[in-house]
Amino acid sequence: MSRQPSNHRFPVAREGWGYTIGLLVLGLISTLLGGTSWAIFYFLFALCVAAFFRDPKRIPPSETGIVASPADGKVIAIEDTENGGIMVGIFLAVYDVHINRSPVAGTIQETKYKPGQFLAAFNKNAAEANEQNAIDILSDSGENFRVVQIAGLIARRIVCWRGEGDTVSLGERFGLIQFGSRTDLHLPPGYNVSVSIGERVRGGETVIARSP
Repeated sequence: MSRQPSNHRFPVAREGWGYTIGLLVLGLISTLLGGTSWAIFYFLFALCVAAFFRDPKRIPPSETGIVASPADGKVIAIEDTENGGIMVGIFLAVYDVHINRSPVAGTIQETKYKPGQFLAAFNKNAAEANEQNAIDILSDSGENFRVVQIAGLIARRIVCWRGEGDTVSLGERFGLIQFGSRTDLHLPPGYNVSVSIGERVRGGETVIARSP
């Protein structure tokens, strides 16, 4: 877990800088030593890592009463919850943007970290069994939302830059999950889901649900 803020002015999240710079240095050393093949490998690998940690600018929807996607990826679950709401599960493949964004404007009430397993993120048991971090947000309209960052088979590090008492705007970055993962969004009762299973969504831009 991390509470360090993301760098919003650079198109690669801070968490990826060390990996990318390290690979570029190895590529440079290989070049100086005449290892052309290794140099190409390291430079290409650095490019792939930078692409994984990319942090693109997103423009949230301007309409009122909407809930934006908290992550990029593919919708793999839409399920009723015990409190009468709906859970929308999003699978983030390795090639997806892995920045998590707030689905609504509001105030973070609590974050709850839970250690667990590292099942494949698309496994039906992953939402309950895997390592995860839940962020409870009280929206400006007074409703409770929950975003759950869930580690996957490859993802072994959940990063959250915000904590209890912090305010977030619609689409604001609050964390990421490294190297493949899943993000679940829990909606309060009454909201109408605007996406379907199999649909691809973009964090901070795609409308996931609308208020009644």
